[in-house]
Amino acid sequence: MNNIIFIGMPAVGKSTIGVVAAKHLGYNFIDTDLLIQKKEKRLLREIIAREGLEGFLKIEDRINAEVQAKRSVIAPGGSVIYCENAMKHYKEIGIIVYLKASFETISKRLGNAKKRGVVLKENQTLEELYHERTVLFEKYADITICEDGVSLEDTFELVLNTLRDNRIVTD
Repeated sequence: MNNIIFIGMPAVGKSTIGVVAAKHLGYNFIDTDLLIQKKEKRLLREIIAREGLEGFLKIEDRINAEVQAKRSVIAPGGSVIYCENAMKHYKEIGIIVYLKASFETISKRLGNAKKRGVVLKENQTLEELYHERTVLFEKYADITICEDGVSLEDTFELVLNTLRDNRIVTD
């Protein structure tokens, strides 16, 4: 279990913090949204437009559950927590770190959720999505890092210190 998997809402910095953590630790970095696009040979929005949300989640579940990695920081999309096979796989191959931020923080960082590619069910608000996902993030998290009132730099330090304190990484 030498992988670190970041989960959380869009705009918490899974990819940003993930890249910096990977560089700092000498790990590989895997952005699974990019992996999905590469394997499917189409953009996420094209997959969703053609396959619908359920079809996209099946693809997301399959591709995330197939990730083979060692000494890697993995940043899946926020909807991965709906994918049971993927989350079971991630629990087996690494430590799941939930980057948690309040709805107010997420809303401020995101701006227009639709333009950022956040997939909402018909008539679902961002706040409803936030509350729906928060329960699942908490269910799967091995470690939770709260980002409210903290810069991305400080979040990175919190992540690194927590991983060191739990003897998950050393440097």
